[in-house]
Formats: sequence, structure tokens, C-alpha cells
Amino acid sequence: MESPAVPVPLDPREQPILEKLLRTRDALLLLKQDKSSYIKSRDVLPLYEEVIGEVETLNSIRKERGGRLIYNRFIVSLLLVDYVLDDCFQLISLLFLTVGRNNEAPATYSLATTIQRLLDHLEEAGFYSAKDLESISKTLDSMQEAIERGKDIHSPHLLTLLQSRLQQCHISLDTLYNGLKPLAAELAPLHETLVSILRSTSAVNTRSKFSASEVLDLQERLKEIQSRTKDGNFVGSDGQVLSGQEVVKPLWDRCWRWTELVLERKGQVEERFQEQYSRILEIKNQLERLSMTQAWSLRETDLFQFQRKLDRIDEARVNGNFIDSTGQTADLHTQRTLLYLIRRSYAYIYALLIASEPVSEALLPIYNQLQTLRRCLLEVKDSGGVSNARELYPYSMKLNSIDSMRVDGKFFIGSDLPEGQGSVNSLLAECYEIAYELRAAVDEDKEDQED
Repeated sequence: MESPAVPVPLDPREQPILEKLLRTRDALLLLKQDKSSYIKSRDVLPLYEEVIGEVETLNSIRKERGGRLIYNRFIVSLLLVDYVLDDCFQLISLLFLTVGRNNEAPATYSLATTIQRLLDHLEEAGFYSAKDLESISKTLDSMQEAIERGKDIHSPHLLTLLQSRLQQCHISLDTLYNGLKPLAAELAPLHETLVSILRSTSAVNTRSKFSASEVLDLQERLKEIQSRTKDGNFVGSDGQVLSGQEVVKPLWDRCWRWTELVLERKGQVEERFQEQYSRILEIKNQLERLSMTQAWSLRETDLFQFQRKLDRIDEARVNGNFIDSTGQTADLHTQRTLLYLIRRSYAYIYALLIASEPVSEALLPIYNQLQTLRRCLLEVKDSGGVSNARELYPYSMKLNSIDSMRVDGKFFIGSDLPEGQGSVNSLLAECYEIAYELRAAVDEDKEDQED
């Protein structure tokens, strides 16, 4: 396991809970690793109930001794039972996504922890755009809706934990929003450009083949931005100094210094951190590849191994710094390079989680075929439609082939009825509707020609 090594529980009454949770975690991991068949709700729910039962017992014990009921691995020093419990909830959350129960409260756990990591890194980095925060804010709103829907279904212990996680995310989000408040509306686009330049420089810095010309192009953009200043300040269309100089000017300076440092080092980190760099870079590259083939190759539970590897690396930092085997910290270039890769990796995990479709993996092949068919039909429609009905035959045949798989309007896999029937049927109906519109347009053109 990639969970950090921490002391065993101090309270002997928690030992049986730990042992049961370890067995449950093993069962969850076996379920995750079994690729011989698709995961079903009936495989996940009993394990979920086991974990909830242990949470209730743990909370009861801690309540008696006046301890905290809900753990938070981002704030306090935790006991081993808390880490194992976190592993269980992470796995259950990803399993709920895998079986297509995305809109239920347990599915939000993994996303909440990933968002907290992202927000912590954004605050630590000290640069981010309003667009970064808007996406996270919308995601948190949809997660809150899922928790509200689960009030009469799921354990209050789980809901309290999830609500606590969301509250912590909102506190971090508000702090970040406050950091952008000084920016005048006219200055916001320029701020976003500088954030983009800083990230682009970091991206060039971590490529297998370093391109000095790309960094020099970014420096030219910085020079062009600086040329817009008047007496060292950024001004509006009316010539007045815009509010938010204290945010933008240090960011411009940071961009320039970073481009110079990257050109000097040519993407080479310190030798003593080469192993850490290679390990994090490989994680980032694997997640990047997954993001390009997500619809066809991702089983959400696969993200658990990436989360835990990243958590282990992130939590091994000392006072925010990467250290080598002798306890010495990295230089500025290496430090920023490693942090960029970790932040980018967490961002990929976030993107993959929110892109997860509310469809069981058993129905994903059908769903993905319909997604592709829908895109093709829309492209035909946007390009002017078809000239005759024969051109629609391949699409109609594929639709009929998929439709014929239904029994009483449902897609069965063997004798099982997987989650996500509504999403697949809705997509099938949409494809039929687009095909009908294209055929109707051909008939109208034919009638007009005859007239």
C-alpha cells in the first residue's frame, strides 16, 4: 500500500476496528484488481455497509473519550485506523463511479479529497486564474446536491464526513478568491495570460526534448506585456492606473525570472533528485495518456494507485520542501519543477473524475459507441447534411444494431441490469432524433426540387 506509515491506534478498543477495516480494504483492492468481469453494485454495497458499520463503532468509542469523531488527513496527525479508513472510502468512492452511481453521495469522497489537494497546491504556488476556481466551484455545487439527495439514503456518519470535506474545500476556495479580489476587470485577462505563460514555461521545462525557442517566444510575450505599462503601471483604456497592480506586477516578475532560470537549466533537475523527478514524471505521463483515451480505457478504480503514489510523495515533503536521502532540500528550479508535476498530476485526476459518465462499465462500450455516433451525426449536420437518404444507411444500421440489443427497452448484460440505463437510452434517442432531422431535410429538398 502507498498509505504513509503511522503509529497503531493508542486506544486498544480501536484495534478490532483496524483489523476489520484492513480485511475490508483487502476485499476492495481485490475487487478493484479483478479485470475478469465488470464490477456490479451488489459487489460494492456490502463492503460499503461494512465500512459504515466500523465508522459508527469508531465514532462511538471516540465520543466516549471526548475525542474527534471525523478525521481530516489534511489537518491533523492521524492514527493508522484513520488512514486505512480513508483508503476504504477512496476505493468505495471510485467503485461507485465505476458502477455508474456517480450522482450518489459516496461517489463524491474521492473528488473532495482531490479538490482539497488541488486547492492546497494552488494556494502554495501563489498563482492561479479565476477559471481554475470557477470549475472547482461548480463541481463543489454538484457534489453538495449529491449529498443533499442522500440524506434519506446514506448514513449520517458518512454525510457528516462528506459535508466536513466540502466545508474545508469551500474555506480554501474562498481564500483563493480573496486573492483575486484586488484585480480590476480590465486587468483580469492579463492576469490569466501571465498564469498561462508561467504554466507553459513549466510545461516546456518538463518535456523530454527541451525547446529553448519556445521559452524565448514566451519571453517575447512578456516583453510585449511590459510595453503596455505606463510609468511602470498597467493602465486602463482611459489611461488610469488599474487596481490590482500588487497582484499582476509580482506575477510578471516571477514569469520572467522563471523563464530565465528554465533557459539556464534547460530542463535538468539536480542529479540527487533525478529519481524522484523520473517517478513523478512517469505518473504525470501515465495520467496524461489516460486523459486522451479516458472513454475507452479508464476504469475509475485505476486512479487509486495514482492518488496514493502522489499522496505519499506530497506528504513526504518537509515544510513544503522536497528533500534528498541526506535530508537536504532541493534548489529553486528543482523544487518548482517537482511541484509543477505533482500539481499537474492531481489536475489530471480531477479532470478524469469529473469526466466520469454515470454509466456502469458494463454499458460503457455501448455508451461510447453512441457517443461516437452522435459526434459523427452532428458533424454531418453541421457540414450541411446529406444529399440523399443512402448516405444515412451506415448510421441507421448501427443505430438499429444497438437498439436490437435492448430487451423491453433495457440493456441487459447476461441476466444483470447495469446502472446507467437512462443515460444510454437518452443518448440512443438523441442519435435517432438527429438522424431523423437529416432524413427530413433530404425529403424537404426533394419536394422543393419536384415543385
